Amino acid sequence: MSAPTTADPRDEAAAPPGGKGRWLGLAVISLAVSLIVVDATIVSVLLPSVVDEIGLRATQAEWLTSIYSLVFAALMITFGRLADVYGRRLMFVVGTVVFVVASLAVAASGSAGELIAARALQGVGAAMIMPATLSTVNSLFHGRDRAIAFGIWGSMIGGMTAVGPLLGGWLATSHGWQWAFTINLPLGALLIAGVLKYIPETRDASGPRGLDWKGGVLSALGLGALVFGLIEGQTYGWWQASDELPGWPISPVPLALAASVLLLITFVLVERARARAGKPVMLDLRLFRIATFRRGNAAASLISVGELGLLFILPLFLQGAHGDSPLQICVAILPLAIGSFLSGGTAARLGRRIGAARVVQYGMALEFAAVLAIGLTTHAGTTGFGLAPWMLLYGLGLGMTSAQLTNVSLADVPRGQSGQASGTQSTSRQIGSALGIACIGTVFATSLGHAMQARTGDAEAAAELQGNVGTNIAALDPELSRAAIESLATATGHAALVTAGILAVGLIMTLRLRGKEL
Repeated sequence: MSAPTTADPRDEAAAPPGGKGRWLGLAVISLAVSLIVVDATIVSVLLPSVVDEIGLRATQAEWLTSIYSLVFAALMITFGRLADVYGRRLMFVVGTVVFVVASLAVAASGSAGELIAARALQGVGAAMIMPATLSTVNSLFHGRDRAIAFGIWGSMIGGMTAVGPLLGGWLATSHGWQWAFTINLPLGALLIAGVLKYIPETRDASGPRGLDWKGGVLSALGLGALVFGLIEGQTYGWWQASDELPGWPISPVPLALAASVLLLITFVLVERARARAGKPVMLDLRLFRIATFRRGNAAASLISVGELGLLFILPLFLQGAHGDSPLQICVAILPLAIGSFLSGGTAARLGRRIGAARVVQYGMALEFAAVLAIGLTTHAGTTGFGLAPWMLLYGLGLGMTSAQLTNVSLADVPRGQSGQASGTQSTSRQIGSALGIACIGTVFATSLGHAMQARTGDAEAAAELQGNVGTNIAALDPELSRAAIESLATATGHAALVTAGILAVGLIMTLRLRGKEL
């Protein structure tokens, strides 16, 4: 598939509107992205308050944390294609309504079942909104303007991931966890009014008008099983069932991962057969013949592994070693968001000088250097202030990569297929996030247990510390407490070094990016 060089006649809005209207529309889209990303990360610091008030069991708390990302990742490709067919603005509006209604349901929940169901519905709304925002940017902005637009969009992805816990910590400390979701009502109304005023409808007007429901079901089930396995492996066991599942001979995680492989292979075979027969498909697999799209998706996954891995281990270290409150932990992470916003805003100008692909490479190099420094310098006395310079450096790199990687990845994709391509890339990011939590979390917990046993020779204390990932250090006697804090620092360093290795692979992959200049 060759890259189009002229306006795509299949896209009803191939010629974007002029003037400041589309830039105001971009502001609306960026706010929507912020809302989705914040609600993906905010629960991590709201969780203690929710557990205390509603009385969640450990398994229910895990599901509350993971169900949003699971549903979000499973449905984005499907809703991306539906947006191409029925209209991206329509999908955005419907998704926003679903998201707001679900947010109010979360705030009003009085039981674990209601809460988890409402969070799942939030994931449905987010899966409708995210690919619609990205494909709309891809359709409305061309040339140099596209690089600037993607810079703003990408910096929101990177920066708001860190702002989510900050906002959650402030609300949990000062008001109540329900406000984190109730506030979505006025924001959602603002989004709908803004998109109706400033964003024109765009869709793919070519090809068969039918829908590939079989492909949609296969992709949703396959991706859902994959993300479930990656997220829940630490909880339910990677092979043998954990204590969370008494009486189970085997964990459901390997079964879910095996099912995901079979479902996704079947999905690929079905999509190929439908494409050969000239029938509509949920995902045009020929998109992966585009080198920039293929490599960009892989790099996006690895970037998300690093970011979510860091945001998982560092709060645990700060809380365990220093007893920091949720708000203090979030302030320690704030430099990441500041760096992302700063570099994301300037990445487009830098991209015009040296090329968008080169900006991505420099950004990955900064991320790698920052995480490597965290891995090499973290010790028992390291505080949030000690981590702040490296988090700022990491944020600067993240803003550069997030801003321009999307630009490079979608540059050669026909605008009529923006929804499919956008949903695929957003899914790649979510799978990377789940993989980051699974991989880095496992390294962290395993290293924590080994380090504690090496220091104390007490296998029982090491197993207990590993099981609660260092959150009960304050309850230990002074001698064990010192050993636990030192073990926590060791585990954090090891997990950061593994994260740096993953980012190094991503950096090597980005060296092959050769996107056309925009």
